[in-house]
Amino acid sequence: MIRIIRLGLCGVAMALLVLAHAHADSVESALMPGQVITSHADLEDNCQNCHVRFNKAGQNILCLACHKDVAKDVQFGRGYHGRLDKNKDCRACHTEHKGRGMNIAPLDERKFNHDMTDFTLVGGHLAPKAGCRDCHLPKTKFRAAPSDCIACHKKDDRHKGGLGSACANCHVQRNWKEVRFDHSKTKFALTGRHGDVACKDCHKDPSFKNTPTACITCHKKDDKHKTFFGNKCETCHTDKGWKNIMFDHNRATKYPLLGRHALAKCSSCHAGFIYTEKPPTACISCHKKDDTHKTRFGELCQSCHVEKDWEVIKFDHARDTHYPLRGKHAQVRCAGCHGGFLYREKTQTHCYACHVKDDKHKGQEGKKCEACHNESDWKKARFDHGLSRFPLLGKHAQVECKICHLTAAFKDVATQCGACHEKKDVHKRTLGRDCGLCHNATNWKAWEFDHNARTTFKLDGGHAGLACAACHQRPVGGKISLAASCSSCHDGDDVHNGSFGRQCERCHVSSSFKKIKSGNGLEIN
Repeated sequence: MIRIIRLGLCGVAMALLVLAHAHADSVESALMPGQVITSHADLEDNCQNCHVRFNKAGQNILCLACHKDVAKDVQFGRGYHGRLDKNKDCRACHTEHKGRGMNIAPLDERKFNHDMTDFTLVGGHLAPKAGCRDCHLPKTKFRAAPSDCIACHKKDDRHKGGLGSACANCHVQRNWKEVRFDHSKTKFALTGRHGDVACKDCHKDPSFKNTPTACITCHKKDDKHKTFFGNKCETCHTDKGWKNIMFDHNRATKYPLLGRHALAKCSSCHAGFIYTEKPPTACISCHKKDDTHKTRFGELCQSCHVEKDWEVIKFDHARDTHYPLRGKHAQVRCAGCHGGFLYREKTQTHCYACHVKDDKHKGQEGKKCEACHNESDWKKARFDHGLSRFPLLGKHAQVECKICHLTAAFKDVATQCGACHEKKDVHKRTLGRDCGLCHNATNWKAWEFDHNARTTFKLDGGHAGLACAACHQRPVGGKISLAASCSSCHDGDDVHNGSFGRQCERCHVSSSFKKIKSGNGLEIN
């Protein structure tokens, strides 16, 4: 029973709710401020089509639900509505209930900021050159105006659609006739003189397509080679000027142009049908008139000559031969040594071949002149006498060769002192010819003889101060040796008259003959 009562109450409540809702709709309809515009008239019977009770922000959602194109603009931030404040209500600009013919989207064309759209007005699109109606047609939405150039400039398109509709790739908004096409983004960049050429000079077809890029298509009249070199004019010519040649002979050929060759005209080497034939690279082909050797050395002129100057010789005698040129030889002209068939014959390298006239020895010293002479000066000898049997010491080193060497042969010269110093021998040969026993090469007058070391008779006591001539008065039997007995010199001093024999040293001492020895060996006056 209670359950039935409860179900009955719920049914009554639902019925009352339906009656209240119906009453509210009738009240809202009665309170509607005015009719909506014609395009919204079918929504007018139900306020909830556009309004959300107690939620003003919900009205924007319902507007965008119907105006899907505007909704997308708002969603993606594009177009006029996409750039407006997102918190701004639609009704702030679009007011309804003003009547069927009311314009709920008023626009002040003078104040409208076109930058809020996807198409900024610049250049020729700005007033007064262009007005709104030039792009926005009557009875069409403003958003329906096309943004592609061809929609307005089809009549100006001289390419007849051949280049597509992306006119902005070349044309600028300031002036349709002004072109800003970046030719460097194509396969043919405009550099040098090409940058000054008008488009029509190369592009005969308004489509600007399939324009040939071969130089010969424009420069056939400038081609002095009459197309014999093909179409790759850029191999030699540059876009800075047709007459400017950039052919890199060093890189493009096997014959680099160095020295004076780099200054020569092409026609100097390339004769006949210019450049087509393979010109010879042998020096003799161009320098035959300069060849003083009359081709006797073949065609390898570069072995000696250089490109800097034909007369400059790079032949390195030290490197390329077994005979380096030193001293005065380096200053001699080639013809000074190389006679006859110049350079071809094997030139003699011994000194005698050139210096026979300078040989004062008349060949007696052989042909090895370099043993004494050198390349610095023929007259200066460098013979090392120290390597001979008679090294030159002391004053001998200062003596001229001719003082001792009386003949040009420089051979069989006596090495005994007497050979040169006989007139200075105060001993008159009484002491023999071995002067070196006492004298030396530093000074003839200075001598030294160690009597104690070189003889058996020691000079001590009174003997030490005696002059040589005191004992050595004359050679005995042609010899310089003397008897060592005291009596040989002191026979006149012997007061014993020989009664005690000749062994005077048994009693007398060498310090003084008058002193005698005591029994214990002491001297007694």
